[in-house]
Amino acid sequence: MTDVLAPVVLTSGSAISPVTSLAYAAYERIRDRLIMLDIRPGEPINDGRLADSLGFGRTPVREALKRLETDHLVVSYPRRGTFATPVDVTELGAISDLREQLEPFAAGRAATAATDAMRAELRAMAERVRGLDAVGDDRPTLMRLDMSVHRMIYRATGNKHLEDVLIRYDNLATRIWCLVVDKVPDLASHICEHAQLLDAIADGDAERAERLTREHVDSFATEIRRVL
Repeated sequence: MTDVLAPVVLTSGSAISPVTSLAYAAYERIRDRLIMLDIRPGEPINDGRLADSLGFGRTPVREALKRLETDHLVVSYPRRGTFATPVDVTELGAISDLREQLEPFAAGRAATAATDAMRAELRAMAERVRGLDAVGDDRPTLMRLDMSVHRMIYRATGNKHLEDVLIRYDNLATRIWCLVVDKVPDLASHICEHAQLLDAIADGDAERAERLTREHVDSFATEIRRVL
């Protein structure tokens, strides 16, 4: 992660202020807690206590919460405060409809657009996924690895707007998954499915990448519905 204490230089030569950089760092940390349900759905969020627990000031945390509201991960009510959004499993169908269209497109795009350096990263991630220890890796570690795989694929598309949209819906899907993950008997096997997909993207095989992604998204929705 970028050093949050130093400004991030943009291609135009301008720089993001330290406050903005801290706000983004706070955003990532809080987003992770919300996705993994460390901040429980419906839980009230006190920006002061949250800032203290993360080691940030109130200003970057407040800026982060504003951004998280646009991500549908928190909601603010006048005179009531800010809360983690509920996890509504009835939204699975709507989220899956979008992911079934966008995820295969992204995989195909990544297969044709990824740079050589990105393809090397994808191959390395495929080997890491293939070497998962189903016994030694705890569920939070596996869930975070799954998110890392998805984000790597999104980044490989080279399309920042597509990447942002995909991350938003993957976050919402992951919250639903976290709600029922203890009922999934073999989480590691589910994540290992990504190895073939990563290989296909790294090999530039867009058709295979799209097919494998479609199958994965379908199996995810089916598994969630099975354990609900």
